[in-house]
Amino acid sequence: MDFTLIRHQEFLNTLQNLGYSFQTFSAFITAPLGKVIILRYDVDRLPDNALKVAMIEHELGITSTYYFRAVPESWNETIMGEIVAIGHELGYHYEDLSIVGGDYTKAIRHFEDQLVRFRRIYPVKTICMHGSPLSKWDNRDLWKQYDYRDFGIIGEPYFDVNFNEVFYITDTGRKWNNSGASVRDQVASGFDIPIKSTNHLMALAERGVLPDHMMITIHPQRWHDKPLPWVKELIWQNLKNIAKWVLIKAKSKR
Repeated sequence: MDFTLIRHQEFLNTLQNLGYSFQTFSAFITAPLGKVIILRYDVDRLPDNALKVAMIEHELGITSTYYFRAVPESWNETIMGEIVAIGHELGYHYEDLSIVGGDYTKAIRHFEDQLVRFRRIYPVKTICMHGSPLSKWDNRDLWKQYDYRDFGIIGEPYFDVNFNEVFYITDTGRKWNNSGASVRDQVASGFDIPIKSTNHLMALAERGVLPDHMMITIHPQRWHDKPLPWVKELIWQNLKNIAKWVLIKAKSKR
């Protein structure tokens, strides 16, 4: 079975055995290593699962970056504190434009207020947009009128990573790099490496097909070892993918 915590641990072990190092996003922005992976976790919901993944990484000596949303289904200060306590980076998975209905003045105030909340737990230096697929607002557009660096932010992946040099991999839609399952979680890239499954991704790594620099985006709520939540997530995500496909088709016809 794919998208299990056991499979995820096997994947991380494989990458470690192949000589990859791991950096948080802020560490990569500041001083990137030669053969390195930035593990980015978008905690859209089920923060308990994010802690399970963080503990697995801690046992492997891996540090990564966890982006939490400022909404009830993601925000859990106890879990966020536990993840920080074992050495991981905490960041803001922002969706301010969508939350306030496109009002830029309200959105930047909301953004600043959430940073204050986050920084009571961790000195946040990086942020990453939440795709908000059902919203007509692209949350990245906030930075057409403002500059996140004015708030002490040093990096946002969609603006501060050259994806012609860093291979971007995402499990959006519970598939690897499936553009048909993603409304906004896509990047312009010089890489063309199709990925069929996590096993296939490990095989590509073992064959030396993957580049030295990668950012891997994972949504922890998709990864379960117990059958019931695993099946529930599979069914729910397939339904969401149909809705996303319709949205993408509708946008392409405009």
